[in-house]
Amino acid sequence: MKRIPLILVTNDDGIHAGGMKALISVARKFGNVVAISSREPMSGMSHAITIKVPLRVKLISQEPGLTSYVTNGTPVDGVKLVFNSLSERKPDLLLSGINHGSNSSSSVLYSGTMAAAMEGAVNHIPSIGFSLLSFDPNADFTASVPYAEEMIRHVLEKGLPDGICLNVNIPALPAEKIRGIRVCSQANGYWKEEFERRTDPNGTEYYWLTGFFHNREPENGGTGTDEWALKNGYVSVVPISTDLTAYGVLEQMKSLELAQTGKNE
Repeated sequence: MKRIPLILVTNDDGIHAGGMKALISVARKFGNVVAISSREPMSGMSHAITIKVPLRVKLISQEPGLTSYVTNGTPVDGVKLVFNSLSERKPDLLLSGINHGSNSSSSVLYSGTMAAAMEGAVNHIPSIGFSLLSFDPNADFTASVPYAEEMIRHVLEKGLPDGICLNVNIPALPAEKIRGIRVCSQANGYWKEEFERRTDPNGTEYYWLTGFFHNREPENGGTGTDEWALKNGYVSVVPISTDLTAYGVLEQMKSLELAQTGKNE
């Protein structure tokens, strides 16, 4: 008898986020689901883990095919808790999202959504992070569903290389205006932070983070990047590696190794 897949669903927008509810609904078509998230949003937490306060977990619902937990921890904490304490076996697939807002380009470095997916990949679990390009808490995820289904089906059938997860970003467009899927590279861009200095009602100064995204790609180039795909109405899929080694620079750095060796002789 074929084993029913166990699918872990998490996010960084909180247990009640619309995107997570949409992803759970899709995941239940493919297997049994265990869901875990924080009670409040944890956006921008990246790969943070909790080490200074106790981690707490509460079972909030249980029904055939779906068990849901809430935790005071970060997205990565939640993944670790399921892997080590809350599930009798490791999941066959990890899904993170659907995030409210883009995680394309360098946003992947800050994203709690993608950190959860990367934690899955570190633990040899095929993992996908999903994001919709809308920060609206009441965003419509209808057009995202068929693409989430397609990606889940593909990964369950074909798998992923060890240490690789997928970063899937979906334009905030009506279904008929999304042009399909593009497998892309990560665009060369960064967030240019700006801090507004403000004063609270007590007269104490504080700073509020603002800023904008700067795309380094050529104005008419970058056709193979996630930012180009999204700008042109495609769903972008970027394979992400948990190995951060810059292999192309290794040989360039050999001179430093030799110079240090010579000093010690």
